[in-house]
Amino acid sequence: MTEPRIAVLGAGANGASIGADLIRAGRDVTLIEQWPAHVERMRSDGLTVQTPEETIRVEPEVIHLCEVAESRRPFDVVLMLMKAYDARWAAQLLEPHLAADGLMAGVQNGMTARVVEEIVGAHRTVATVIECSATMEEPALVHRHTPVSRSWFATGTLPGGPSAEREEEVAALLRHSGTVDHFDDIESAKWMKLVSNATLLVTSAILGLPMLDALQTPGYRDVMIAAGNEALAVGGALGYRVLPIFGLTRAQIADRSRIVDIMTDKLFAGFVVPGATTTVLQDWRRGSGRHSEVDDLNGLVAAKGAQTGVPTPVNRVVTDLAHRIERGELSPRPGNLSEMLGAVR
Repeated sequence: MTEPRIAVLGAGANGASIGADLIRAGRDVTLIEQWPAHVERMRSDGLTVQTPEETIRVEPEVIHLCEVAESRRPFDVVLMLMKAYDARWAAQLLEPHLAADGLMAGVQNGMTARVVEEIVGAHRTVATVIECSATMEEPALVHRHTPVSRSWFATGTLPGGPSAEREEEVAALLRHSGTVDHFDDIESAKWMKLVSNATLLVTSAILGLPMLDALQTPGYRDVMIAAGNEALAVGGALGYRVLPIFGLTRAQIADRSRIVDIMTDKLFAGFVVPGATTTVLQDWRRGSGRHSEVDDLNGLVAAKGAQTGVPTPVNRVVTDLAHRIERGELSPRPGNLSEMLGAVR
């Protein structure tokens, strides 16, 4: 049997980290990336991933997005690590280059599994959840805050999806980068991750602070918990189940009123390190007005809340503040906390 040909679509901080793990494991991996300087530096100098446990250096096979059309051999597995808002066009770009019996996994935040399904079909879709923290401020150099021992993933399939054996092919790849759990109801697991994301990713970025610094700001945790509880309530209205993600137990999520508090404690204890910022703040620091994933996180909670009649005042304010920052009307700063706190009931 020939070695499966794997594409990591989106070799940013997390994509490059996973790609480096797979390369080190001897897998046939091609990184596909859209940042020209990053592509050229990896080609000339290799890729370095620094973790609290070790420094990994690999020499990846890497192509730019514009070179995908020149690819002649199909990929057997595509791990897509693009931003959630890029999922549709990125999946469409790779679909002609995915083997007829290949698999595509959106290893992303947000509810992107159905988007992938629409493009490649349920039979080629493996849905995933990711909990991994990394930053990249210069080409070809990644600072990965959660090494393999502290990173977590989940996999599952949609109705009509591939067999358990085929799902395991993706899980086995991700296992090189962290712990991997299986969920029969993967969409509910993804919504649970969205609940966690709603508490932290955009809210701390609005303050312009690293995650731990934001947590230590008086009043900030109240915003986090309120935003998460709104997301949890919206998920319930949509029919999503409460599930124990990133190592929680069923006993820990038995009390619905405490779920977001417990998830937040678990997140900061296991996945957040001093100085680490969210991808949203990293995007905003790279360029004024740079688009973030807010519409796929807090914005999605607010939109679905409006559809289901669930009030989401905190998520609406968070989304509005993020849009104002992206329009250049506001800067990320601690003073923005007062407006978010004003929406907490």
